[in-house]
Amino acid sequence: MNKVWLITGASSGFGRAITEAALAAGDVVVGAVRRTEDLDDLVAAHPDQVEALRLDVTDTAAAETAVRDVLARHGRIDVLVNNAGRTHVGAFEETTEQELRDLFDVHVFGPAALTRAVLPSMRARRSGAIVQMSSMGGQLSFAGFAAYSATKFALEGLSEALADEVEEYGVKVLIVEPGAFRTSLFGTGRAGVSADSGVYAKVAGTRAAVAGGDGGQPGDPAKAAALVLAALDAPDTPLRLPLGDDAVTAVLGHLDQVRAEVAAWEKRGRATAFED
Repeated sequence: MNKVWLITGASSGFGRAITEAALAAGDVVVGAVRRTEDLDDLVAAHPDQVEALRLDVTDTAAAETAVRDVLARHGRIDVLVNNAGRTHVGAFEETTEQELRDLFDVHVFGPAALTRAVLPSMRARRSGAIVQMSSMGGQLSFAGFAAYSATKFALEGLSEALADEVEEYGVKVLIVEPGAFRTSLFGTGRAGVSADSGVYAKVAGTRAAVAGGDGGQPGDPAKAAALVLAALDAPDTPLRLPLGDDAVTAVLGHLDQVRAEVAAWEKRGRATAFED
């Protein structure tokens, strides 16, 4: 049976690539976007497979209504892809509370609301999948990405617990951790930027990399989308899926670093219990 997908941010980047991969597989996609006209070309080309749904993921009150609408028209949602998002660059000290809250609305509270909304029907059918588009920045971070990684770390922690909770109901959770892919994430007007005092030299390097990085990323979103579909179809779907040579290398290196630090302090860390 062909799947029914609900994909946020379906008009560009990974959302667009996953939409096109699902269409090629003969599936139906409901693309949740802020501007439905951004999907006019796909709707025109695949009128029986694509629907555009107007949704701002930061409007968490609208999530349940949107899901109810899709279920009423299609009877089920087989895959929810929480993809909508944006990047943000700035030193932690220079990132305002409002900037941080706005980013959490997009990357955590929006996906959380949609996930809660789809779970009852998935549990009832004992089938379904939730794809959380994270980042290699959900496993590690560095200067300039404090706010961005904070949201992705939160999303990954939420998703790891969720996966343990829904496994008995036949629902899969897949956390996708891309590196640098040729999407519009770093495009002009897409990257949030905090005020720059010039205090942090390492952050300045990150700002420069983001400002000049759009269009030259090595990753191919179409290949990433194909791997996401393959992972969902696999008998043992992984919880985490790093994508791109840079992401795989960085995540493995980070895990080695964490293990080395734990091992260095292991004996003293263990010896912190009350003396009997």
